[in-house]
Amino acid sequence: MPTGSSVLGTYVDSWDPGPVTDEEVLSAEPVAALSAVLNQSKSVAGVGEALPPLWQWLYFLRWPKQDELGEDGHPRDGHFLPPIPDRQRMFAGGRCEISEPLSVGARTERISSIANVAVKQGRTGEMVFVTQRNEFRQHGRTCLVEEQDIVYRSGKSAGDHPVVVDTSATPQSDGEWQLADQPDPALLFRFSALTANAHRIHYDSPYVLDEEGYPGLVVHGPLLAVLMLELLRRNEPRRVRSLSFRLRSPVFAGEQVVASGNSTSNGAVLQVATHRDARHATAEVTFA
Repeated sequence: MPTGSSVLGTYVDSWDPGPVTDEEVLSAEPVAALSAVLNQSKSVAGVGEALPPLWQWLYFLRWPKQDELGEDGHPRDGHFLPPIPDRQRMFAGGRCEISEPLSVGARTERISSIANVAVKQGRTGEMVFVTQRNEFRQHGRTCLVEEQDIVYRSGKSAGDHPVVVDTSATPQSDGEWQLADQPDPALLFRFSALTANAHRIHYDSPYVLDEEGYPGLVVHGPLLAVLMLELLRRNEPRRVRSLSFRLRSPVFAGEQVVASGNSTSNGAVLQVATHRDARHATAEVTFA
């Protein structure tokens, strides 16, 4: 845990939440629902079949009571939420090791813990970087281990985002594989519902403009990661053994996006582009 004289460090120096273990059957219904959101004519996996990488985010969801939410829609309190004042949260990226794919329909144990906490100085002030580790076990074996990098800051961050959302501009990409999309508010709403994400930046336009300073609804970082891996699922038969991804800059509802990728000697490199930025999100994958 961090030490030192930083302001946010004083809040998290002694914060050391213990591991939490949960169990759940990975039912087929969320897979069918996300398949529909991704415009697939049928579910990409049924009972007994392999769950696509990152689709574990459809499970082990927390639904707090309405009066337990903060102004931004996130829970005010939680076992793995750092105790800093006026907390704001951003998903920055993560890693995943898959020794064997999770099986749809199987009872699954998830052991969650904090792997690291660090206080860093950013352009807009101090930030707390929290890495949460989740181990997924089926049939007595550890099948998948993921780490999620979450960034927290204290206080309101309504900032200067000099972007005008252009719904007609087309991104350029020369990737070997390509998947075009144009996330709209309905897509964001459905993905929020599937992942129990009540963060208002994804559905509340007045809030996102007035309180967060963004020019429009923000596309979920995890959705960008799913789109990159969906590109592989549709084009590459080899099984993903490991992946890492980074969420670099926001994409806004209505913008045209292209997920693209190129194969390497033992894997692939992936990215998500708009006309504004060729690398809103990036990922590296190795195959089994």
